[in-house]
Amino acid sequence: MPEIHVYKANRLLRFIDCGQTVFSCPIGLGPCPAGAKRAEGDGKTPEGEYRVCTRNSRSKYTLFLGLSYPSSADARAAFARGEISAKQLDAILQAHAAGCRPPWDTPLGGEIGIHGGGVRQGGGLADNTAGCIALLDDDIRWLWALAPLGTQVVIHP
Repeated sequence: MPEIHVYKANRLLRFIDCGQTVFSCPIGLGPCPAGAKRAEGDGKTPEGEYRVCTRNSRSKYTLFLGLSYPSSADARAAFARGEISAKQLDAILQAHAAGCRPPWDTPLGGEIGIHGGGVRQGGGLADNTAGCIALLDDDIRWLWALAPLGTQVVIHP
């Protein structure tokens, strides 16, 4: 199965199929990209393993591939820190078990995705999202054609 790998430190996205990079492009992130996302509004882009769980062709950001953030691991860690309730943890875990989009309205934040609308700044893209992964519009169109629902997404530090 194809995978998307996001390398935050290098500001790079790679679409990999059968072990080969089929497509790569520069990315923009949130304004505080170092470290894993822990809360809504922290300006961080998550780190870990996710999947494409929604596709929005009418996004104000050209196209939007919604990610399954928060993951089960994100939710368990947040619960252990006392940041979400047992009810919220259960809702997130149930959504993942059912292969559905997890709740995006918890203190962990949500609506994290890969989208267009990226803005060039210097030699790369500006870090001006709320935690999403921004691509240039031509690049999101390529990725959109390659990444169906369920595509694995690995976000590296």
